[in-house]
Amino acid sequence: MAHIEINELRLLVTMNKVVWTEHVAIRLRERGLKREDVIKCIVNGEIIEQYPTDTPLPSCLVLGFCTVNKPLHVVVGLDRGVHCGMITAYRPSLEKWRNDFKKRKGTLS
Repeated sequence: MAHIEINELRLLVTMNKVVWTEHVAIRLRERGLKREDVIKCIVNGEIIEQYPTDTPLPSCLVLGFCTVNKPLHVVVGLDRGVHCGMITAYRPSLEKWRNDFKKRKGTLS
């Protein structure tokens, strides 16, 4: 199973090897987010969950802070060495996430 490293995502993002799907474009518009926010999240963020069995590509959840230190979650898929595919982005809520926005409420760890 593939384990994604943040440095691999950062490298692809800085090389502009990013695929923006129609789905993520719609979600960004609906949520008032910008592509720049998503890029900053990956460049400055950390991976908080791994989804190695996702298809068509393994993916992960990145937590970053941008636009006045507000938390942002980005789900990104990785095609090793080729590109990263942005899947979705959203502002995490304290209803579902712990105060650090790294762990879901109701999880033990």
